[in-house]
Amino acid sequence: MAESSAKSSSNTLLVLGKISSILDAFSLARPVLSLSDIREATGMPTSTVQRLVANLMSQGFLDREDDSYRIGMRLAYWAAPATRGMEVIDVISPVLKTLRDTTGETTCFYKAEQHQRVCVAMAETRHALRREMHLGKILPLHAGSAGRVLLAWDSDLMEEVLRDPLESLTESTITSSEDLVTAVKNTRTDGFAITVGEREDGASGLSAPVFDAAAGLVGAVTINGPTLRMPRETCEAWVEPLLTAAEHMTRLIGGRFPGEA
Repeated sequence: MAESSAKSSSNTLLVLGKISSILDAFSLARPVLSLSDIREATGMPTSTVQRLVANLMSQGFLDREDDSYRIGMRLAYWAAPATRGMEVIDVISPVLKTLRDTTGETTCFYKAEQHQRVCVAMAETRHALRREMHLGKILPLHAGSAGRVLLAWDSDLMEEVLRDPLESLTESTITSSEDLVTAVKNTRTDGFAITVGEREDGASGLSAPVFDAAAGLVGAVTINGPTLRMPRETCEAWVEPLLTAAEHMTRLIGGRFPGEA
């Protein structure tokens, strides 16, 4: 009887794992998926996908949209109390730590304050060689990847920053208004920013935006560290985990990307 119980428990965990794989296939970038999309993302047989999707629909975990599917509103109903009463920083901090563990470098979350950016959360690298960073550190908006992101999705803030001269911090700092406008436009088009040596010589960073329920910018999630360990090629290789973390944060706080319904 104990053996039967253990087998039943193992089967239940196996099914839950398959269900999790299906739900994980959906993202803010791909909120609607066909059966073939789900099969490709999960690697499960067609018959298994069809059976599990049908069961998930019957329980309200998935909703039908023409010939495709999206996450069901029942899950949204359950998700609301998960973060209710929690500060945004409490919600996103675990994601910062996961991103830090994935890349090995310091990860931070910046918010715009007046004409500056402030580090409001961070997970510090375990490397002995690191760039100095601490909670509450105030930095300029015109230099560095996080500032680029904060300006890209806040046109009013961009106008304010351009009213004053752009201070040169290193030889790579953008000090031309025209160049900054171009760089910010490129950031908005790309959905992320990579900078090397703009704010501090020998330092690199890459950042992406996090949005709230009204598709308003909440802040920028950043990976930063010494250029010695983070040359541009490495930064480019980390764009995908960075964007995944930014999307995860956006989902956790009930946010959505601009232009999404």
